[in-house]
Amino acid sequence: MESESDTFSPHSWTLRFDGREDDKHCEMVVHLDAGTRSYTGRGQSRRNPSDPQVPKVGEELAAARALHDLANQLTNDAWDIIDMYGQANV
Repeated sequence: MESESDTFSPHSWTLRFDGREDDKHCEMVVHLDAGTRSYTGRGQSRRNPSDPQVPKVGEELAAARALHDLANQLTNDAWDIIDMYGQANV
């Protein structure tokens, strides 16, 4: 008997994070290579002047926002495909 995992063909997706930061701002761009499709998510963070300088926090927040943007794009594309083919067929 063939298991469900035997019917899937393996493929890889690649994420690349590119960040820029100064002492007050951080910008992060996440690039997703999904084989036949590519996506780019963007995120930013800003340090409150009264907060201590902790660069890693800004990078993590900007990266999380970029991933959230990317997740929204993937979700929207999935719903577009579902709408195009009809919910019963997907």
